[in-house]
Amino acid sequence: MRRKKKQEHTNHDRWLVSYADFITLLFAFFVVLFASSQADKRKQLQVAAAMPTAFTPLGTCDAHTNTPPIADSSAPSTVIRPAAMMLPLPPSAGGGHFEEIQRRIRHLVERQRATGKGLPPDSVTTRMTPEGLTVSLNEIGFFDSGSAEVRAAALEMLSALAEILPDQPMRIEGHTDNVPIHSPRYATNWELSTARASMIARLLLHGPAIRPQNVVAAGYAEFRPVASNDTEGGRRKNRRVDIILLRGPAPSQ
Repeated sequence: MRRKKKQEHTNHDRWLVSYADFITLLFAFFVVLFASSQADKRKQLQVAAAMPTAFTPLGTCDAHTNTPPIADSSAPSTVIRPAAMMLPLPPSAGGGHFEEIQRRIRHLVERQRATGKGLPPDSVTTRMTPEGLTVSLNEIGFFDSGSAEVRAAALEMLSALAEILPDQPMRIEGHTDNVPIHSPRYATNWELSTARASMIARLLLHGPAIRPQNVVAAGYAEFRPVASNDTEGGRRKNRRVDIILLRGPAPSQ
């Protein structure tokens, strides 16, 4: 006689495992939502209050708005508004500003020449460029050949220039001709031009009017000539230190 197979019992409760996983994930999701809604409201209020305060001095936002301010119903403390940061601006970017400086420099040169203390002709020249006003101090009046030490006769002129130049962004550039230099102190024209620019910057900063944060000194060797290096006259013009009064902020070098 054939024995009957025992019928297996079917588990109808396996869906509870998936359901429990779903409920756990849903619980975790609502916990995250609840935690996100409980952010620091005081910090949010401070950020919201700082935005119009920071932009109002620049004319970007209207200080008087029809939108009511955000109120913190949970904390009666007063919101502290941070002070807006003001960007430094040059005194003037107009041509009249530079023309007045040009006039004063020319008057200074003529006055010193009339008293017999003037430097050689064309030691100090000025010209307008797209960057601003350039005051050129030529080597013939300020430096010995191959040296970055300012001549004693030129110190009075530099002191007077420091009183005339305004406290605004300026770049002081050292330039040379294309004749190579070989000295124990300066291996190339790069070192010589940089040393001359730094020396002029240091002497101008002796006066109280010019702030160091407005001054940048750089050396360009023979690579930015204003005349041809094929003639002695052109090389003489290229050996110079330029003080450039910039129309905008001084760039990093």
